[in-house]
Amino acid sequence: MKKFYITTPIYYVNDVPHIGHAFTTIIADVISRYKKLKGFQVFFLTGTDEHGQKIEKSATLQGIGPQQLADAVVVRFKELWKTLGIEYDKFIRTTDRDHMEGVKKIFTKIRDKGDIYAGVYEGHYCVSDESFVPESAQDAEGGNKICPDCGKTTELLTEPCHFFRLSAYQDRLLAFYEAHPDFVVPKARMNEVVAFVKSGLKDLSITRSSVSWGVPVPGNEDQTIYVWFDALVNYITGVNYHLEDDTFHAFWPANLHVMAKDILKFHGVYWPAFLMAADLPLPQNELIHGWWLKDERKMSKSTGNVLDPDILLKHFNSDAIRYFMMREAPIGSDGNFSHQGFISRITSDLTNDWGNLISRVEGMVTKYFQGTIPLEARHDDADRKIREAYERMEKSVLADFDAYLFNRGLEKIFDYIRELNKYIVEMEPWVLAKSADAKPRLCGILKTLAQSILSVNTLLSPIVPESAVKIRSMFGCSESGLGWKDLDGPIDIQSPGQLFPRVEPEDFFAEDITEEEPRMTGTSETEGLIDIEAFKKVEMVVAKVTAAEKVPDTEKLLKLRVETGEDERTLVAGVAQHYSPDTLIGRKIIIVKNLTPVKIRGILSQGMILAASGEEGRPHIPILPDDTPVGSPLT
Repeated sequence: MKKFYITTPIYYVNDVPHIGHAFTTIIADVISRYKKLKGFQVFFLTGTDEHGQKIEKSATLQGIGPQQLADAVVVRFKELWKTLGIEYDKFIRTTDRDHMEGVKKIFTKIRDKGDIYAGVYEGHYCVSDESFVPESAQDAEGGNKICPDCGKTTELLTEPCHFFRLSAYQDRLLAFYEAHPDFVVPKARMNEVVAFVKSGLKDLSITRSSVSWGVPVPGNEDQTIYVWFDALVNYITGVNYHLEDDTFHAFWPANLHVMAKDILKFHGVYWPAFLMAADLPLPQNELIHGWWLKDERKMSKSTGNVLDPDILLKHFNSDAIRYFMMREAPIGSDGNFSHQGFISRITSDLTNDWGNLISRVEGMVTKYFQGTIPLEARHDDADRKIREAYERMEKSVLADFDAYLFNRGLEKIFDYIRELNKYIVEMEPWVLAKSADAKPRLCGILKTLAQSILSVNTLLSPIVPESAVKIRSMFGCSESGLGWKDLDGPIDIQSPGQLFPRVEPEDFFAEDITEEEPRMTGTSETEGLIDIEAFKKVEMVVAKVTAAEKVPDTEKLLKLRVETGEDERTLVAGVAQHYSPDTLIGRKIIIVKNLTPVKIRGILSQGMILAASGEEGRPHIPILPDDTPVGSPLT
């Protein structure tokens, strides 16, 4: 069996997990699940970075020890990963004994080779980023520098330390990049790495004598190993480098390191150089994603716009969060988060398109066949086209997913889902259900839809795993492999419940309102206004006009027969002076669905058509695109 080893960075425990941590980990989890779907034996590593000056200072400020701080924050990470459906194989901590043994082992190996030597470091150090800042950085008051990455003031250090001969690996690194141009993805990030190395490499201080919270230097325990050397080594200690056993030889080198762009230098330059010095193979690829912006601004604690994943989880399930992050922005580019954009994406794609399709099919099978699609299915050319369209789509999507272009692949999947909703409208199963002779054809349509849903569900399963399990259970299907699902025998369908419950915008948007901003309340004392609770009672949906005729002895009234996705009903509308019956048949309109039925000229009208009122009261019926799914709610 092919093996695939994937990692996230290990996260600092000086703060609780935020949306950036979640994004990186969701990407890695999606790739891990996708590789398993394709038959790989996967090892997925994540964890926490618990050493260094920053954590030591954070603990001191809280009046606790660094280990106590780490133990408390690690629980937060593990709980969040569980809630988000993250299925890692190992959670590593840099305070683990096995890891610390591995760090000492590789340090000693490189030192014995002559690539680590003793010296004195004089320079500027950024505690926030746990990194050294070049002399070319902008000057700050007091003779210090400003960190070019985080903007904070550095500390001027003079202390005994050990250096790694990074300068000795400049040419070897450039030769490696030339031989492996896809080592860093996307290409723009690879170009950054090459440019950095070509600008010249200086030897790197990799121990500290002023920091006690870290891995002691072998043979010189007055110093601790530089936190970034310590942290990067987790990728090999996570697969038992300290033992160099079968697990290590099976999974190293890693297939993929996933990380944000701000730590590219450490992974793209320092880490390969450390491995070269230790005579170890280099990882195959590094996938670099962008940052999440909040309303077009970078999220940071200093600006107070960091997004807490727990806020999203108050309103949405984990699949909604996973889907938004994988769909909204290409990996490699920055993504923008807004409350409006988030709820629009989830409502449009998951609730209206995907969830509504599944609900409609379950409802029709229950209504027409008491929950079981029988054997006597008759198929025609339209069903064959649905299958062929799926097979073409799946091939294209797998190519996108292989290239980590998940947003592009998801776009194609949802184009196909919209085609399935259109297929329902075109096949008109509610009409076929009226004729006993048409029941075999109705069975064929519903079976094709069931097969399509299960096939799409497999493609979506790495992104939305929780709902994927529910959908397979809905059809009693345990088979979860790729490809078109050939279902033999009767198909029993159970309701999956609400897969993607509709979230009220005012509840979600309230999370984004500051104390200085006025907050809308549930009541209004202003004459002529209604509150949101009153508006929510109005149920508007897309309906298709299947028949139309003038009401006898009237000038203004038309009798319309419409299909709502759940039923057929009759409406009486005062539009006859401006719309002839033949111009409305087949048209998609908007109706108010939950009005109390009333009799008009002896006809029971079960709703109201939505239209604008122009000059002299002339009605203007909105024009909807042909592919608008019947039954889609207006939100």
